[in-house]
Amino acid sequence: MGILTQALGLLLSLSILVILHEFGHFAFARLFKTRVEKFYLFFNPWFELVKFKKGETEYGIGWIPLGGYVKISGMIDESMDKEQLKEPAQPWEFRSKPAWQRLLIMLGGVLVNFILALVIYSMILFTWGKEYLPVQNAKYGFDYHEVAQSIGLQNGDKIIKVDTLTIDNYQDIVPKLLIDEPKTITVDRNREKLVLSVPENFSQEVIGKEIKGLITLRVPFVVDTVLPDGIAAKSGFLKGDRILAVNGKDTRFYNEFNEEKQNYKGDSIIISVERNNSIVDLNVKLDDTGLIGVGNKSLDSFFDFKVIKYGFVESIPAGIKLGVETLTFYIKQMKLIFTKEGAKQLGGFGAIGGLFPKIWDWKVFWNMTAFISIVLAFMNILPIPALDGGHVAFLIYEIITGRKPSDKFLEYAQIAGMVILFGLLIYANGNDIYKHFFK
Repeated sequence: MGILTQALGLLLSLSILVILHEFGHFAFARLFKTRVEKFYLFFNPWFELVKFKKGETEYGIGWIPLGGYVKISGMIDESMDKEQLKEPAQPWEFRSKPAWQRLLIMLGGVLVNFILALVIYSMILFTWGKEYLPVQNAKYGFDYHEVAQSIGLQNGDKIIKVDTLTIDNYQDIVPKLLIDEPKTITVDRNREKLVLSVPENFSQEVIGKEIKGLITLRVPFVVDTVLPDGIAAKSGFLKGDRILAVNGKDTRFYNEFNEEKQNYKGDSIIISVERNNSIVDLNVKLDDTGLIGVGNKSLDSFFDFKVIKYGFVESIPAGIKLGVETLTFYIKQMKLIFTKEGAKQLGGFGAIGGLFPKIWDWKVFWNMTAFISIVLAFMNILPIPALDGGHVAFLIYEIITGRKPSDKFLEYAQIAGMVILFGLLIYANGNDIYKHFFK
């Protein structure tokens, strides 16, 4: 059910975004009295699942869920329909409209996607507010992957500055460390401030090794749930037990405990717990998974999270600010893609779907939808033929020079752009398949 829920989340999110993106083109086209022949969610080669005609436009749902399109009269697009262009231009066709109107028609989808993201972010802040863990409230510090430890970080350190920027939100640390490529970080180690140097190739090493848990929150392990008939239940674990050690080795933090017991799969171990101010040793026989069937208490049992609430009016500028910050962050990430290590991390629909939760969560769903809307807006405005940005680039050239590119040139550019896009699509989804089966 988890994978099905993720797939449903991705499909619903993309459906909303594609319909509204194409509506942006549709709305500007109709505003300038340009005929729209088709408006489709998903692609429909050979046949469609649903179709009906209203006025001059055929509306429908295709069977390949990879996007959608509007077919505008007199325009060279992905349909590669050239027959219409052999006839004299008609007043209702795209090619008959002034360049500034054609420019707005092509920008319509991107504008709608970006504005939609700002609206969603505003409504998320209005409905749920903003909740985060301030670095100063991470009282046990952080745990670090061995790659992070190689630059001098130690488990329990608390990163408080990246270069000269003081970090407030714990979740900002990794993005700032990888994207901004700082030269130094300042840590609080046992109330002593230390400045550590960050190597130039640090982010590339992290990306190349596909490290997931570079920096994680250090959390004690206090048993909150014990699965009936599980190993822990049979071994005598009780709710409220505070885990201290495995075979005498200190493992009082969640990550430490999980890592240590994985070394004893299939073996018997002694897990020491604190119960009613006494130390209790429990004999546990692990199976091949190393799992024992206990759950930790929630994070807010250990930490004081900061919650910012927004009124309706306050949420609008806050949502706009969040949207602009998200776009800026995404643009900064792009430089990583143009590296050998970054290119290997390109993912397709599988990677995107994996970002959705396995248990339905409306807050996460709308956060992901807003983020994908930002991504679609940015990617579509790139000056690549076959994308909106390619058409926009040619139109800006026409407005500046007064010369319109020939239909034959636009046709070849469209073909080249489609080859590039299909190549990227195959590569990204091929990466997903390779990682699924071989990693």
